[in-house]
Amino acid sequence: MKHWPTKPLADIATVVRGVSFDKSQVSDEARKNSIPILRAGNIQDSLLTDFDLVYVPEELVSEEQQMRRGDLAICMSSGSPTIVGKTAHLDSDWRGSVGAFCAIVRFNANFHHRFGSYWFRSPAFLQWRDSNAKGANIQNLRRAELERLSVPVPSFLEQDRIVKLLDEADELRKLRAQSDRRTANLIPALFHEMFGDPLVNSGGWPTRELRQLGRVVTGGTPPSAKEGMFAGDIPFITPGDLDSNTRETQRYVTEAGAAEVRIVRAGSTLVCCIGATIGKTDRTWKRSAFNQQINAVEWDEQIDDDFGIVCMKQCSGVVIRHGSSTALPILKKSLFERIQIPVPPLPLQKDFAVRVTEIRAVQTEQSASRKRLDDLFQSMLHRAFEGEL
Repeated sequence: MKHWPTKPLADIATVVRGVSFDKSQVSDEARKNSIPILRAGNIQDSLLTDFDLVYVPEELVSEEQQMRRGDLAICMSSGSPTIVGKTAHLDSDWRGSVGAFCAIVRFNANFHHRFGSYWFRSPAFLQWRDSNAKGANIQNLRRAELERLSVPVPSFLEQDRIVKLLDEADELRKLRAQSDRRTANLIPALFHEMFGDPLVNSGGWPTRELRQLGRVVTGGTPPSAKEGMFAGDIPFITPGDLDSNTRETQRYVTEAGAAEVRIVRAGSTLVCCIGATIGKTDRTWKRSAFNQQINAVEWDEQIDDDFGIVCMKQCSGVVIRHGSSTALPILKKSLFERIQIPVPPLPLQKDFAVRVTEIRAVQTEQSASRKRLDDLFQSMLHRAFEGEL
């Protein structure tokens, strides 16, 4: 293990506060003389500069607060311990800034900004974050503490060597992700090829309301005051579990807990019908319970389960549109169950399901490959900042 010299972050970078604004100053759409603002949700593996933006008058954003190529966006405050301290690197020119719950780390010219961005994803930084994030409900990183954070400072040549190695590993992950996105598009493309656009029923199929095609139920939460409701083996699905590319849930209920709410069989379609994630759709992979923000359709013999879930994903815009007429987006069960979808002949649905199964088998293989690449990258991050690469 190499022992590199270290310096406080303040010696190699400037930490810039995010932009403060109130509700009257923000818009969801770009306006004349406005500037886009990134929030914690934009900080993913890469910085999402064209998704879920808000806009504020440009006079609220100082020149220093305008992001520059090479800057690092960092979440400084969040209700989730796994989100606070999350970072992403701006690797291209972009005009915008970050909100008040975030900050910008701007590395000095004599420090490799890519080396810095990788270090902020390393186990060493995450360990520091976990020990320094404060707050009972909202986790916070303080700017002064961040500026005192010790960062390894090898020679610039050594920084550049490590960056090139990590870039190669990261590029493999990006290529895998691109391939995964293309595969994910195969199922909706196949649906449109076989059945047309369900929103306008361009295939000309007979249509029926959801309540005519199976059992429609709204979920519920077992009473927490009763003992023995949770920590069983029946999945308890909430909106955060939907469309998560995993068959695991955060919570499970017991048979006693399940008796207090509604249960649906494997293959049922779940749709979030309230809140910020209205329209989010997934399926059950086994007998499951779910909370009151979700409506489920337990399809009868008219609808193949695979056809049903894909069709409802294509129709998520209908749920969003019907539920957006109130301050809190909500679509009541009485309206949800009246949504109409096309009903092609069942043999055609079954043929579609066979092809979907084949595509999902490929996705399973890709998922395993992605995990191996992620594990390799994390191992290289650890070794890089232990001086072992």
